[in-house]
Amino acid sequence: MRKGMMTLAVALAAAGIGAVTVVPSSAAPAATGRTRTEGPARQSAPPMPSRIAVHFDVTKGQMPENVAIGPDGTAYVTFAASRQVAAVTPSGGTRILATLPAPADGGVNTPVLTFALTTGIVRTTDGTLYFLYASGDAASTGLYRLRPGRAPHRIAALPADGLPNGLAFDPAAKRFYLTDSVLGTISTVALEGGRVEVWSSAPELAAAGFLGANGIKVRAGAIWATNLDQGTLLRIPLRHGRPGPVRVAATGLVGIDDFAFVGAGDQQVIAALNGPNTVVSIDAAGRSRTLLTAADGLQNPTSVAVRGRTLYVLSAAYTTGVDPNLALGTLPGR
Repeated sequence: MRKGMMTLAVALAAAGIGAVTVVPSSAAPAATGRTRTEGPARQSAPPMPSRIAVHFDVTKGQMPENVAIGPDGTAYVTFAASRQVAAVTPSGGTRILATLPAPADGGVNTPVLTFALTTGIVRTTDGTLYFLYASGDAASTGLYRLRPGRAPHRIAALPADGLPNGLAFDPAAKRFYLTDSVLGTISTVALEGGRVEVWSSAPELAAAGFLGANGIKVRAGAIWATNLDQGTLLRIPLRHGRPGPVRVAATGLVGIDDFAFVGAGDQQVIAALNGPNTVVSIDAAGRSRTLLTAADGLQNPTSVAVRGRTLYVLSAAYTTGVDPNLALGTLPGR
């Protein structure tokens, strides 16, 4: 396990995010038990039909951090440790679309994690991909655009002393919103890039020893975000483009990373809990139910997406060190 991965494993353990087992990357996937979780007791939902659709190569740094789904079911993912963006087809083929150059120091100045990584990703309707790169280097940290068949291009610079993580797009306003897990902020930038403005630095976004604001979505007149350290799901109303009061929509979600909404509203959320190796469903009252666990093949799930009744779950194996993968589940009919 490379130095940055070891740093991440130690930091996750120090933050109390589940039990951490570091294993050689050459080891075969093991039938691991469920890791320790904290917070309120969580109900278990009926078993969800699921399967591991694609296995990635941990030795090549193929640790999926975030995902956007195309209309044909292609999963566009960021491979964090290899600084790549890739397309994973419904048949399981993986094609690297872009690799960002490593900073001169190798990424050791990247805050907290000490390795450069690609993070949040969004696909717009014209097929253009937008993604974040955190490198600890002012010359490369930022928001990038990747048009089909072209090279990636940075369209907005972001603070090198931060860790840009989650990325969401508001098509009505033609603006991106992004979280910074180290600085504890949500920032916004126009679709064409350029100037970045801090939209919110509410205390609910702050880190508490490791990483704060993480996943982010725009839904039903609000910005929704997670806080990994605080184990919370947050809702911040959009009031003429400005943030309203923060509401804590759910708590006790240890190690919460990315999330997705089910259906057109905001009544049900599916979330990845990284350290505890679980995926949960969260209802409008903030109650959570476990849907998938390590027994289903999860290896530190980082991100989820929903397309119809299909649930996509990406696992990065940051601390298990074994079998980063893409799992597919089938949500109950409605």
